[in-house]
Amino acid sequence: MADETTNTAASVAATEGGSGSSAPSPRSEGSGDRGPRGPRPGGRPGAGPGGPREGGRKFFRRKKVCKFCVEKIDSVNYKDVRLLGQFVAESGKIVPRRLTGVCTPHQRRLADAIKQARNIALLPFSTR
Repeated sequence: MADETTNTAASVAATEGGSGSSAPSPRSEGSGDRGPRGPRPGGRPGAGPGGPREGGRKFFRRKKVCKFCVEKIDSVNYKDVRLLGQFVAESGKIVPRRLTGVCTPHQRRLADAIKQARNIALLPFSTR
């Protein structure tokens, strides 16, 4: 018990500069007046301001399925502006697969059809 109090007092004296050692204390290395950094308040690193999620996910994300595979559309027609318009963003960009859920072969055909429709002015290149 006596050893604990002497060690604590010696460490306090060392951090305040009372020991006379020339080595800098770990607290004075760029941490300023804020003190040492402790663990983040979220409970796990990278947790947002709301803290860690307890009890699993807060929402259910449905698995995306390819619209063309489900409706058994083999070829994507460049003249079908209503269908192609669903895959073009408001800014005129082609929406990526990870957002639409379209499979890779259909995304390639879709991109070609959108580019064809743009070239004959059925779809805009951009909104500006």
